[in-house]
Amino acid sequence: MKSERLVSLDAFRGFTIAGMILVNNPGSWSNIYPQLEHASWNGWTFTDFIFPFFLWIVGVSMTFSFAVRKSKGDNNTKLLLGVLRRSAIMFGLGLFLAGFPFGLLWGHHFEWGTIRIPGVLQRIAVCYLISSVIYLNTSMRGVIAAIGVLFVTYWLFMFYYPVPEFGAGLFEKGRNFAAYIDSIFLTGHMWGATKTWDPEGLFSTLPAIASSLIGAITGDYLRQSPHDKTEKSVWMFVFGSGLLLLGAILDMWMPINKSLWTVSYTIFMAGWALCIFGIFYFLIDAKGIKKWAHPFVVYGMNAIFVFVLSGVAGRAMGLWKFNVMLSDGTFKDVAIKTILTQNLFEPFFSPLNASLMHAIVWISVMYLVVWVMYTRKWFVKI
Repeated sequence: MKSERLVSLDAFRGFTIAGMILVNNPGSWSNIYPQLEHASWNGWTFTDFIFPFFLWIVGVSMTFSFAVRKSKGDNNTKLLLGVLRRSAIMFGLGLFLAGFPFGLLWGHHFEWGTIRIPGVLQRIAVCYLISSVIYLNTSMRGVIAAIGVLFVTYWLFMFYYPVPEFGAGLFEKGRNFAAYIDSIFLTGHMWGATKTWDPEGLFSTLPAIASSLIGAITGDYLRQSPHDKTEKSVWMFVFGSGLLLLGAILDMWMPINKSLWTVSYTIFMAGWALCIFGIFYFLIDAKGIKKWAHPFVVYGMNAIFVFVLSGVAGRAMGLWKFNVMLSDGTFKDVAIKTILTQNLFEPFFSPLNASLMHAIVWISVMYLVVWVMYTRKWFVKI
């Protein structure tokens, strides 16, 4: 079946990236609405939807991309070489964001010996690489079997491997099998807030790969099913609702937890991805109602670029400081982000809303950048 570009997928990608920028750039980390930060441990918030959505999108996208490449005569070897190149670039971009500005500006302290190796782009790169290898070298039954193997492996080790000092079957912070694996292989290179485990750690990447593979199953369905687009929307909502129910049931045994990327979390968030994308697909591709989604499409066409740009600029605004006089007459080094929030938003809004307004303005500034790129047909691809 001939592959076509899904405008709804571009819009859903843009929606997801805009959400990621929103939650990553508050005016103050001390003033955040609960839905705009991760759940403290078990459970979920709006923020916990974003990362699994992006991995699911990666899976859907690669099925269309591979179909186009194969129609031009590329074989699996050539496709996998391209996947390897893109994964390496994405992983490198993640390390760049982790180290920026590498101790060269604004008094930033940096050591290669303690750079954080895991991260958002790094996990996306690994999931894209491994899910691509599985997808290109197996049938759809093989993809489903791979998801099963990933889930069962995760479940067995998390429940039954006796972690030294703690025992088996724990899902507490720093007291579980995933944290144990991080402590063996990532010591000194983990998330600075914990230094003993990482929310994008090694073992929790296994079910994250399944997030992309569920997206790949969806992509194959969209490409090859004889159903019309309205029927496809309905079936995505039906299967999505089923996954939501299954994830909620599994939560009774294995908690829905983003930091551990539990099996229940993977299934639950895949259900949400199917349901919400199903709405995008129904409105945009089935019914042709597109104007409302144009800003998301603009974001989605340069998603990785704007994510990296926002990360670099946001880090710079948090590190670049000026010596300013406080109300008591003393002087203090204050970050540009704090100065802007205090002077542009706090005089007019409550602390929570001032922090939110900073994030909204930041999204608008980033949108202006990608809008200019979109109008000039500048699309950064890796």
